[in-house]
Amino acid sequence: MEPPDDDAVPHELDAELEAESYWHKFTQDLVDTRFRSVLWRLPALVRMAFGLAWSASRLDTAATVVLQVTAGLLTALGLLATRGVLESLFAAGPTPDRVRAAIPALAWVTLATAGRAALTTAAGWAQARLSPRVRVAAELELLKVTSRVELAAFDDDAYADDIERARNRGTQSSVALVDHGIDLLTGVVRFLAVAGTLLVIHPLLLPVLIAAAVPECWGAVHAARAAYLARARWVARSRRSWTLGHLLADRRHAPEVRAFNLRDYLLSRYLRLLRGTLATDLDIARQQTAARAVGGALSGVGKAGVYVLLGVLLVGGGLPLAAAGTAVFALQAGAGALTQLIFHINGLYEDGLYARDYAQVREATAGRAERSSTLTAPPPAELRLESVTLTYPGADGPALTDVSLVVRTGETIALVGANGGGKSSISKLLGCTYAPSTGRVLWDGVDIAGYAPDQLRSHISVVTQDFAHWPFTAREDIRIGAEHRPATNAGIEAAARAAEAHTMITELARGYDTLLDKNFKGGQELSQGQWQRLAAARGFYRDAPVLICDEPSAALDPRAEFALFQQLRTGAAGRMTVLITHRLANVRHADRIYVLDHGRVLESGDHEELMAFDGVYAELFTLQAAGYLTEDPAH
Repeated sequence: MEPPDDDAVPHELDAELEAESYWHKFTQDLVDTRFRSVLWRLPALVRMAFGLAWSASRLDTAATVVLQVTAGLLTALGLLATRGVLESLFAAGPTPDRVRAAIPALAWVTLATAGRAALTTAAGWAQARLSPRVRVAAELELLKVTSRVELAAFDDDAYADDIERARNRGTQSSVALVDHGIDLLTGVVRFLAVAGTLLVIHPLLLPVLIAAAVPECWGAVHAARAAYLARARWVARSRRSWTLGHLLADRRHAPEVRAFNLRDYLLSRYLRLLRGTLATDLDIARQQTAARAVGGALSGVGKAGVYVLLGVLLVGGGLPLAAAGTAVFALQAGAGALTQLIFHINGLYEDGLYARDYAQVREATAGRAERSSTLTAPPPAELRLESVTLTYPGADGPALTDVSLVVRTGETIALVGANGGGKSSISKLLGCTYAPSTGRVLWDGVDIAGYAPDQLRSHISVVTQDFAHWPFTAREDIRIGAEHRPATNAGIEAAARAAEAHTMITELARGYDTLLDKNFKGGQELSQGQWQRLAAARGFYRDAPVLICDEPSAALDPRAEFALFQQLRTGAAGRMTVLITHRLANVRHADRIYVLDHGRVLESGDHEELMAFDGVYAELFTLQAAGYLTEDPAH
C-alpha cells in the first residue's frame, strides 16, 4: 500500500507531537559531550546509581559489590599464579621436574579461576535480584508522589510533560543506571587487578594499553551520541506510530474503524511513519558502524603496538619469557576490562541524563503534593463558597468569578446553566479537589485551607458523568467507593439497588464477581448506561454526609433516571446534596437553584421563585417542557 501524499492528509497531530520538546531536553548536553566531561560527571552518576541500589535492597547491593571485588582480586591472583606456572615450565631442567614444580602454581590458577567463576555467578544472581527491586522502587516512588499531587497539576501542560518524561524513560533508566554502575565497578576492579599485574611485569605495558583503548572509547561515545540525537529527532514520529498502531488494534476503537472504513486510511499513515523511522534507523546504523570501524581500527593498531613493544622487550632481554607469556594473558584481560569500562561509562552517562531527570521530576512533583494538616475535620453541617474565583492553569480567563453560595445538611441545591457556565468547577471546589484562586471555601465556617484535602474528602461522595471504568469485579467496583470500610455483601447490594444496578449485576455471567473488562479472560463489558449505574452505586455505598452529583443520569434510560432521582430525594434529609443537571424537571424540588453563565451566578432561588422571576431559568425550563407538549408552544 502506498501512503498518500503529504498534502492529502492533515497533519495537526504531527505538528503537535513535533512541538513536544521534553524528549529534546538533554540533546545539547550530549552534543557538547566529550569524554573528558563524561569522566567529570562520573562520580556523581556513580553515587546516584548506588544510592538507588542501596535504597532498593541493601543486602543485594552489598552482596554484589563484595562478590565482584573479591572476584577481581582472584583475577589478579590467577594472573600472578599463571606467571609462576610459566616460570616453572620455562626453567632449566628435565621436563618432568619442571611440570612437578609448576603443579602448586597451577593449583592456585585452578582455584582462582573456579573461585572467580563461582563469585561472578553469585554476584550476577545478586544483581539480577537487585534490578527488579530498583524498577519496582522507582515506579512506586513516582506513583506515590503523583497520586498525592494536587488535581490542578493535571491541568498544567508542563507537569504533564514532566510526568510523561519520567514514566516513559526515567524509571527504565534508573534500573539501567544501577546495572551500569555495578558493571562499571566490576570493570574497574577487574582492570585494577590486571593493571597491577602489568605493572609488576613491566611498567611500560599499562600506559601503552590504555593509549590503545582511547580510539575505541571515542568510537563508542560517538556511536552513542549518534543514537541519542536520532532518538530525539524521531521520537515524535515513533510516538505517533505507536498511537496509530493502538488505534488499529484497540477494542474501543474497533467499531468506528470499521463503521467508517478507516483501515486503509490509518494503515497508509502508519506505513508513512514506519518508512521515516526505517530511514532514520538505517542512518543510525551507518553512523555507528563508521564510528566503531574507525575507533576499532585505530585501537587495533594500538594493540598491535602493545605486542610489538612486548616483543621488543623480550628480544632485548628486558622481559623474561615467562613474564612475557603472563603479559599476553594480562593484556587480553586488560583489553576486555577496558572495553567493559568504556561501554558502561558511556551507558552510565546516557542513562544518567534520564535518571537525573526522573529524580528532578520526582522532587518537583513532591513539591506539588496536597497540603497536610493535623486538624481533624468533622462531618460538615454547612458548606459555603465566599466570593470565590477559580482560574485553571494555562487558562486565558477565570472559570468562576466572585461566586457565593451555601448548602446545609438536609438541603439540596441545584446548579444549572449552559455548558461552560462553571457548574462542574463549583463541584470541584465543594468536593475539595481544587482550591479557589481567590475567595474562601468554608467548612462549618472554617477555611478549608487549614485542613488536609483527603481528610475533607472522606466526608464527601461524588457521582459524575465522567466516571472511571475500573477493571475490577462488579463487587469491588462498588466497594472502592469506601474501601477503608469493612465490606459486606448486604451493604454493597443495598447500594446497587439504590442505583438500580442490582438486577443488571445479577444478570452478568458471575454476578457481583464478574470482571468488568473484556481485555481479560472471563471479563464482560457494560453499556455506558450500566457503567453510570455502577458509578452511582459506588457513590451511594460511600454514604457520606455530602453528596455531589454532576450529571449523574446523562447515560441512563428514563426508568433508571427516575429511580435515581427518587433515591436522591429520599436520602436528602440526612445529608447535603449538590445536584448538577441539564434536565430541569429533576431540580424542581431543590431548596435552592443557582443559575450560572460564564462563571457567574445570574439567578438563585427555588423553582417557584425563579419561574416568577421569568429570567434565564424560566426560559430554559419552558424550552425543555415544550418538548413534551403535543403542539408548538409558540402557537
